[in-house]
Amino acid sequence: MSLRESKMVEITRENLTQFNNEGFFVAKGLLDPEIDLGPIKAEYKEVLDNAVSDLQARGIIKNNYMELPFEKRISQVLEESDGELNKYLDITLPQKDINSQTPMHCGPAAFNLIRNSKLLDAVEQFIGSEIYSNPTQHVRIKPPAHYLAGTTRVLSEIDTTVWHQDAGTGTSDADHTNTLTVWISVTEASIENGCLMVAPKSHRKGLALHCHDKRANYSRQSIPERLIGEDREPIETSPGDVIFLSKYTMHSSLPNLSENIRWSLDLRYNPIGQPTGRAWFPGFIARSKSKPESEMNDPSIWKMSWERARENLTRTPPSSFQRWSEDDPNCA
Repeated sequence: MSLRESKMVEITRENLTQFNNEGFFVAKGLLDPEIDLGPIKAEYKEVLDNAVSDLQARGIIKNNYMELPFEKRISQVLEESDGELNKYLDITLPQKDINSQTPMHCGPAAFNLIRNSKLLDAVEQFIGSEIYSNPTQHVRIKPPAHYLAGTTRVLSEIDTTVWHQDAGTGTSDADHTNTLTVWISVTEASIENGCLMVAPKSHRKGLALHCHDKRANYSRQSIPERLIGEDREPIETSPGDVIFLSKYTMHSSLPNLSENIRWSLDLRYNPIGQPTGRAWFPGFIARSKSKPESEMNDPSIWKMSWERARENLTRTPPSSFQRWSEDDPNCA
């Protein structure tokens, strides 16, 4: 099969039934590892080069590790920068301490992946043809755990993701929004290297309590063990596989105990006109069958929207993402 003959994967009625019953569905081979994911991998080599130069200029790292291959280099820089590199890689802004120089990545390959036609064709089956790109979006490059052993961010999102629901990571105005999480496997994700874990059927319980995670050295909330249940399933994926998740599906990830990175993106989409849960961040119309002229198709405009948001948030800090107080009596 040539690069231009990649197969098309359709979302069937049976797939949607599984999603509704289980709270998730895995579309194997939805994206082509070379055609669809090749550009994002190439773009991130340049992202890493630029980030390393800036981190060196800031005195955060001493070595540029140019002699290392991409996977080893990114892991080494994450370790030496105490996780600071992660800000340069993500396609969003942090929760707090935003200034005019806060790094983020808004490159054309990232934008084109968000608007990928095969991805949107699949999303359309879940939420309809009027599709808004929700600004809650992340690039996750998880290094081997031993690179983080000496860092203060060892329990952060670059190591493991705690049990949570995506509905719990945005403001309450989006509680009635039909938000769909789209988790894209850029590299292989296995039990060994820290794949996603889901609690099947947990979406039927609605929004669960999230408590402050006292193990973390930064603000993070997770679902108490007693609320998750015993049914927990690791989802191993290959490059190009896509996991669709309900906003109420409880999920987490395992630590990376391999020698290579585990790389994924998690994007979110919702019907146009519904609140995103992060009103201070910019989303855009990714697809509209009724008003195709309203679609954003210029990555430079998308990038500028995030730069404007950063300037605005430098003056007026964003609202807290946290839905529950740290002293909630139900967390005792």
